[in-house]
Amino acid sequence: MTSERKIRANRANARASTGPQTTRGRARAARNALRHALSLPVGSIPALSEEVETLGREIAGPGANPETQELARRVAEAQIDVRRVRSARHQFLSDTLSKESYACYANMRMKVKILRALLRPNPPDTSIKALEFATSTPQGPDKLATILSGEAKKLLAMDRYERRALSRRKFAIRAFDAARRRSSRHCNN
Repeated sequence: MTSERKIRANRANARASTGPQTTRGRARAARNALRHALSLPVGSIPALSEEVETLGREIAGPGANPETQELARRVAEAQIDVRRVRSARHQFLSDTLSKESYACYANMRMKVKILRALLRPNPPDTSIKALEFATSTPQGPDKLATILSGEAKKLLAMDRYERRALSRRKFAIRAFDAARRRSSRHCNN
């Protein structure tokens, strides 16, 4: 059982946590979901709407009733969302890997710290490894590892979009299959 004191403290914290206070902060928070344009519904993008309709008709098959067609359209929407997220992730990684000298923010801060220390009037003894790190850019597998660790937050956000789309697709397929079974039972009777 939660104590009365803890309940009061939680309520006070909740009142203090009201989100961005400034107009600029609110505007930035409003754009958070649009960073990769993955939160936009498929129907709001004309090129994708046509794709959804075409794929929906293929899934529903010829002579499908209106309910089956609508459920097939939902499956198609979710499938195109999955494809859109995967494509965005692929494009993001391809673009980032193609940058000649990628450096994540954390590595840049560490390099600056090492170089500042070396530029002091009495520089400390610095190991060869630290000097190599400060003056090198990662290549090959090291570059991929640096990118994955430096961009983990963005990649995790894309994973969340993908999981949501996969979940929507799974439930849409289940509903579509159930409607098809119901419709085939009615035809057999």
